[in-house]
Amino acid sequence: MNVEVWSDIACPFCYIGKRKFEMALEDFEGKNDVNVTFKSFQLEPDAPKHSVESMNEKLAKKYGKSVEEMAAMQQQVAAQAEEVGLNYRLDLVQSTNTEAAHRLTHYAKEHGKMNELTEKLLHAYFIEGKHIGEEQELVRLAEEVGLKKEAVQNILASGAYKEAVQQDIREGAELGVQGVPFFVFNRKYAVSGAQPPEAFLEVLNKVKAEEKPSPLNVVKQGDACSDETC
Repeated sequence: MNVEVWSDIACPFCYIGKRKFEMALEDFEGKNDVNVTFKSFQLEPDAPKHSVESMNEKLAKKYGKSVEEMAAMQQQVAAQAEEVGLNYRLDLVQSTNTEAAHRLTHYAKEHGKMNELTEKLLHAYFIEGKHIGEEQELVRLAEEVGLKKEAVQNILASGAYKEAVQQDIREGAELGVQGVPFFVFNRKYAVSGAQPPEAFLEVLNKVKAEEKPSPLNVVKQGDACSDETC
């Protein structure tokens, strides 16, 4: 079974949704046959590498609310994260452009490290308050999952995998991805948002059942030879 997850590293619900999906996967009998691939999506493709505003200031301006209102809303998000074991420190988040991080995940995919690096990036961004737009931080995280420093530095400097990121975004648009996280199962079913584990498990079981060969229905039967006749 193939599960594709469109997400952005700067999306708090993407990390929460990832955890809820993983919880469902733990209870799924066919978990060893599930192939999970993360697909790139950028909530703010034009975001600067460095921001002079705090996350609450930025969001308040974007949604036309006060900084105090946004702080309260962020506390609600942090509470949801805590329910799945994630200790968000949204007050430490350093807003940045996520393209470089996404490019690096595509390189990691070629070495079987995409899922590990995605987890590292999300943890660094939402829990450690690291600047995942900085080359030094990206190199550190990549090395932690076993990628070579020099290769990572070359990729970040060259702009490699930029087209791969854009292809994911175009592909998602064709499938109707307008927000993230967005989970696609065998290109047949989709789950939008950080749904409860039970919702993910229901879809996993449905897809698994449909993958089993259906028994052949004989609609007409006449004279025929078998092993013991003719």
